[in-house]
Amino acid sequence: MTSNETVKETFMKALTLLAAAALTACSGPAPDTSSDGNMTSAGSVERKVAAPKPKPAPDYTGRWIGVEGMVLDIAPTATAGHYALTMQWDLDNKGKFDGIATGDTIAFDRGGIRETLRPTNGDATGLKYLAGKTDCLTVKPGEGYCRDGLSR
Repeated sequence: MTSNETVKETFMKALTLLAAAALTACSGPAPDTSSDGNMTSAGSVERKVAAPKPKPAPDYTGRWIGVEGMVLDIAPTATAGHYALTMQWDLDNKGKFDGIATGDTIAFDRGGIRETLRPTNGDATGLKYLAGKTDCLTVKPGEGYCRDGLSR
């Protein structure tokens, strides 16, 4: 055997050992191929993901008091998330409206205009009489209603 052949043979053995070491280092447990989903036409697995449960709407039922005779009564209906709103929103206007809860708000149509009751504090109502109160619903600046916790 010549010196070149010995070097070549040693090099091949070293290369084989290096390849074996690399394969051993990279091997690990086999990936989990189990599925709780359905196989799609493309051959991939479609996982079933449970939708997050919606947060329950806050309890706004009861009587809310505004200023100068303004009052808002909120009553639940037979349909979850729907409310019967009875309001006097100024000295000359009162009515009944269907409200629908979305998140922490209640939307309703009044006189062809979509209005929304939003949780705020008394300062956000813009009404001096309600300033400092903490449990309020505001439709827009100058129209808000608050409760003291006793009017549910």
